[in-house]
Amino acid sequence: MWTPLNLEPWAALLAGAAFALALCLPLGRLAYSLPRSLDPQLPAQASLSHRFYRVLFWTAGPLLGLLCAWRFGATPAAVAAIVYAVGLLALAWIDAETGFLPDLLTLPLLWLGLLVNLGGTFSPLADSVLGAAGGYMALWLLCGAFLLLTGRQGMGNGDFKLLAALGAWLGWASLPWVVLIASLMALAVALLRRLAGRMQAGEAFSFGPYLALVGIVALLRL
Repeated sequence: MWTPLNLEPWAALLAGAAFALALCLPLGRLAYSLPRSLDPQLPAQASLSHRFYRVLFWTAGPLLGLLCAWRFGATPAAVAAIVYAVGLLALAWIDAETGFLPDLLTLPLLWLGLLVNLGGTFSPLADSVLGAAGGYMALWLLCGAFLLLTGRQGMGNGDFKLLAALGAWLGWASLPWVVLIASLMALAVALLRRLAGRMQAGEAFSFGPYLALVGIVALLRL
């Protein structure tokens, strides 16, 4: 167990928000530059949707810092949780806007989850290793089965790595309900968009933001 630091509750909350805000600066820049380095065809000029996601990111980041500090107190576990939550928030932004889940963010998040859980911070290490392997394999097998049945790619490799990262942080036992809730959320949004005429049958959409959102909630509930 982490030993709490000797901070007043209000000071811990402020420190959590400040640390999250500090993380938002490099991650916000990456959310713009990284997808464009992967796909030069993306517009260089920031679009209206990019500006919307940027405002949402800068608002939600410090709020997540407050929540992590409130949930875990003035401990290194809170610091780790803030890195996890803000990192997932950045990935959700990138995926929602561009459809990318870059290895530059998903893979470090995966390895960091295993390192953080060396002492069983959020999950026993064995459960984290199984979660990382099982998270990747579950979506890989599901996507392979979908490809065989329909001839279409159901999701990208980035989703496999993102779920592996969630498994590394949360442990394998949390993954079934994380995937279930994220899938239900994604289907509900897709249905609403279809009814509103904003989505065509068979049109691809990003699954990563739903995994990221549920993954954040799952850590705060541990």
